Amino acid sequence: MSNHEEITAPSTQEDIEAADKLKNEANEYFKKQNYDKAIELYSQAIEKNPNSAVLYANRSIANLRLENFGYALGDASKAIALDKGYTKAYYRRAAAHMSLGKYKLALTDFEYVTTVRPYDQDAKLKYSECNKIVKKIAFEKAISVDKKEVNIADSINLDSMTIEDEYEGPMLEDGKVTLNFVKELMEYYKQQKKLHKKYAYKILLDVKTYLQNQPSLVDIKVPDDKKFTVCGDIHGQFYDLMNIFKLNGLPSDENPYLFNGDFVDRGSFSVECIFTLFSYKLLYPDHFYMSRGNHETLDMNRVYGFRGEVTSKYTSQMADLFTEVYNWLPLAHCINGRVLVMHGGLFSKDDVTLEDIKNVDRNKQPPEDGIMCELLWSDPQPMQGRSQSKRGVGCQFGPDVTHNFLQRNKLDYIIRSHEVKNDGYEVAHDGKCITVFSAPNYCDTMGNLGAFITMNGKDLVPHFTTYEAVPHPDVKPMAYANSIFNFLCQ
Repeated sequence: MSNHEEITAPSTQEDIEAADKLKNEANEYFKKQNYDKAIELYSQAIEKNPNSAVLYANRSIANLRLENFGYALGDASKAIALDKGYTKAYYRRAAAHMSLGKYKLALTDFEYVTTVRPYDQDAKLKYSECNKIVKKIAFEKAISVDKKEVNIADSINLDSMTIEDEYEGPMLEDGKVTLNFVKELMEYYKQQKKLHKKYAYKILLDVKTYLQNQPSLVDIKVPDDKKFTVCGDIHGQFYDLMNIFKLNGLPSDENPYLFNGDFVDRGSFSVECIFTLFSYKLLYPDHFYMSRGNHETLDMNRVYGFRGEVTSKYTSQMADLFTEVYNWLPLAHCINGRVLVMHGGLFSKDDVTLEDIKNVDRNKQPPEDGIMCELLWSDPQPMQGRSQSKRGVGCQFGPDVTHNFLQRNKLDYIIRSHEVKNDGYEVAHDGKCITVFSAPNYCDTMGNLGAFITMNGKDLVPHFTTYEAVPHPDVKPMAYANSIFNFLCQ
C-alpha cells in the first residue's frame, strides 16, 4: 500500500465512521507489536478518510517501529500538511529525521513546536536535547582533520594500561586471542562481567590492522565436503548469539561462519556480541567472516544505543575507535564464486559488477547513494523493477533486477539480511534472493524466530535452521539509546 495518497474530497460520515473503526482495530494490533497488520489497517482507514492527520501520524509510528524511515517521514509530513498544529506529527517526523541521521531537520521540527507552543515544557526539553546533538556533531566536525592522516588507533597507549590484581577475567596470551580466551570470555559475559579495557583495546587494534588489508569484496572458498554457515543480524542479543553456537557448534577451522552485519545496536549486550565476534575473527581469520551492516555506522550507533553502551561500559574514546574499525569491515563476500552475500541488497543501476564492489573505497561513513550505500541499505520487493526505498536510503529491487545481476556476474543467488522476518528467513525472487535474520524476538517485542543458513561447498544449497529467543538478564533493549529518540518512538 502506498504511503503517498493524495488529499481528496471530504469523506462521507459513513466513511469517517468506518475509518475510525479501522483505526481502533489497527491500534490494537499496534499494541500487540503486530506493526505490519497495523499498517495495513491504517492504510485501509486512510482510503476511507484520506484527510485525517491522526491516521497518517499513527501509520508513521508503526513504520518507525519497522525501520521504514522513508515511509514514516512521508506519513508524518502528510499529517503536518493536513494539520499544521498537530504536535505529535512533528515528533514523528523528528524521529524519522533522527533515524536517518538528519539531526538539523529534526531540530527544525522541534523549533516549530516550541514556537507555536511556547509554554510547552516537553517541547522545550526535546528542542534542547536535539540542539545538544547538533552542536556536538558540529563541534566534532570543527576539530576533526583528515581521518586518513590522524586516527584514534595511533593515540592508544596499551603500555600505560595496567591489569589490576583483582581482575579475574580472561587474559590474552602473549597478546594473542586463543581458543581458551574466547571460551572464557563467553562464560565471563554470561555472568555479566566486563573484559578488561586493555584487552578490549588490543582486540580492536588487532582487528583494525587485519581488516585494513582486506578487500571490500572478500572471496571465500568452501571445500566440497565442508559445511559453511551464514548468520544475519544479531543486534546486541548476546544470549541468542550463544544459542546459535550451542545449536550449530562453536566457530573453528572445521566450522566456518559468516556474520552478515548489524552485530550491534538495539539490544543492550552489543559490547559482548562484538568482542566475541572480533575475538573469533582474530582466532580464525580465514574461517570466520564479518560483513559491515548499516548499523556499523556512526549515525546509527549514536541513535540506537551502541555508542552509549560503549561509553558506559568503557570510554567515548573506545566508541570513536569502534567507528574507525567499522569503516574497514568488508562490504560483501562471495562464496565459491557463486553466492554473493551482503547486508542490504542490490543496486539502483544495472551495470554493477563484482569488480566494482571490490574496488569500492570503504574507509568512510556510507554515502547517501551509490554502491556502498545500497550494499548496506537496499531491500528486495516482489514487483518487477525498482522503487524508492521505504527506508529513505538505498533502493528497492525486484526479481528482474536480481535475475539480471546474477546473470551478469555468473552467480547462483544472493543472501542478504537487514529485515526482520517472522520465520527468521525468507526466500524470494524465484529462490534467488534469500533474507536471513538471526535475532529472534527482535527488541523483545517482535515475536519472530531467528534463523541461520548452512550449506556445503559442493552444491551450495541453503538449509535453514530456525530457533526461538532464549532468556536474558533484565536489561531492556535500547537501554543505552539516545533518550530523546526513545521517547519519540513511544
